[in-house]
Amino acid sequence: MKRLIAKSPFYTRIIGALFIALFGVALYVAATPPVRADDTSVAAGEHIIALHDDGAVKGFITKKATLKEALADANIAIDANDRTEPALDTKLVANSYQVNIYRARPVVIKDGLTATKVITSYRTGAQIAKHAGLVLHDEDKTELSQSTNPLGDGASEIMMVTRATPFTFDFYGKTSTSYSLGKTVGDMLNRKHITLAQNDVVVPGVDTPLAAGLHVRLYREGTQTITQEEEVSFETEQIKDANRDKGYKETKTLGKNGKKNVTYEIIIRNGKEESRKEVNSTVTVESVKQVEIIGTKVNLPAGSHEDWMAAAGIPPSDYGYANYIVERESRWRYDARNGRTYGLCQANPGGKMSGAGSDWETNPITQLKWCSGYAAGRYGSWRAAYNHWLAHHNW
Repeated sequence: MKRLIAKSPFYTRIIGALFIALFGVALYVAATPPVRADDTSVAAGEHIIALHDDGAVKGFITKKATLKEALADANIAIDANDRTEPALDTKLVANSYQVNIYRARPVVIKDGLTATKVITSYRTGAQIAKHAGLVLHDEDKTELSQSTNPLGDGASEIMMVTRATPFTFDFYGKTSTSYSLGKTVGDMLNRKHITLAQNDVVVPGVDTPLAAGLHVRLYREGTQTITQEEEVSFETEQIKDANRDKGYKETKTLGKNGKKNVTYEIIIRNGKEESRKEVNSTVTVESVKQVEIIGTKVNLPAGSHEDWMAAAGIPPSDYGYANYIVERESRWRYDARNGRTYGLCQANPGGKMSGAGSDWETNPITQLKWCSGYAAGRYGSWRAAYNHWLAHHNW
């Protein structure tokens, strides 16, 4: 058989043709580069997507306009709780994209006696807590682990929350609520990287167990300086507007408090502050002046002085007496002021007239009602008050 094949021209041609074909295929494969996600040699309007889906990697080419459309076209399902980077509404304009899909899964959060199950695509404790609306302090600790009882927990992943102990911390005169996972006061100081100096005193002692609500004070004996931030109250400027009615008030510019750093030299003996002296003050945020528009216009009642007296209930037979006194006390100016005295009859103090009406400051009729009562109460009548004024030039 070997001799027959070797001598046959037909078989020789067949073997030669196969050799040439195999050699050509090898050359083609060697010359053709593999398709990569970062390959930019695509047709116009095409985009290469390199997809990382919870550890699985695949790639595809799409002509869709957005990432959401591209994934749907590639039959890649995205749940409402899943998350992608970039976002699903990202418009595809570049030649290639690296896309991450973070699949949502149930996680049970155990926070003390409370257990909460959430469906989340986030991977870190802080992210999961934020997604669940759980407030964490910086000192709180979270730990993710696989559930040992998935059926009972209803999830394969557990997040344990260890809460830091809240306590009141007086730190060199500045008091605030603080948190720590430390078991003792000394452990808390170490965790906060606080090193006690020679004259520093901590109360209670470093071996005291750190319990919720404990008041811890750290102070320094002797003379020292402290710097603290304080508010700078804003000033108020009032602009009087005679075209606006009295009682009108408009805030033109809203005031805002500023801030300043104040340095004090203090002396502490046996844990008590003996003295404090300001040695420096630097404004860090300027306050904003509040500007207010204040109306001063008063609309007097219509009519003459006699009309006012009539409205106040003064008998016509007393008009002359009342007019004489009011003319000399205030020249009929309802807002006449002389020290503590105020108004048509110069009540002392002016606030006495509030019993006649809440508008006693601006209404001459209200003031005359009070004047009439004053004349009758003190002198018996307007005529008697008039006679007193003639004799003493006051009433």
